[in-house]
Amino acid sequence: MLNLKKNILVAIDGSPLSDKAAEEAVRMAAGNQSPNKSKIYAMLVLPNAPRSTFTDFVPAPPITESKDWQEMRHRIFYVIEKDCADAGIPLEIREAYGDPADELIAFAEQEDIDVIIIGSTGKGFIKRNVLGSVSNKVVKNARCSVYVVRG
Repeated sequence: MLNLKKNILVAIDGSPLSDKAAEEAVRMAAGNQSPNKSKIYAMLVLPNAPRSTFTDFVPAPPITESKDWQEMRHRIFYVIEKDCADAGIPLEIREAYGDPADELIAFAEQEDIDVIIIGSTGKGFIKRNVLGSVSNKVVKNARCSVYVVRG
């Protein structure tokens, strides 16, 4: 493997498969022995905030403004934060709202990401073909390399 600094984007959602993707991202970044360390961006994409309707008097706040958010955030990012701290790898955490594949691809282009690491969903054939797959959409549309981690 070439010892070049890489900007690595890892998709995080708190699932065991995203934790495995986080571990792969740290392993990839730690393999870089050059003086310029690779950097990991951990990104959580939340669904679009619900839109208020005519019958709503007060729209629901985004989940990031709930009283339980800090505890949830800690659990979601625990593995990547711990692994990066242990390995001395720079980490930047990002949260976004929208379609996960679209947000990951847009961020990758904006930040000049070298590789996106994402977990496969493990959906069945019919469900994947009807609903689509975030990892499949990222693989097809990203301009950088994509590493899909399987369970």
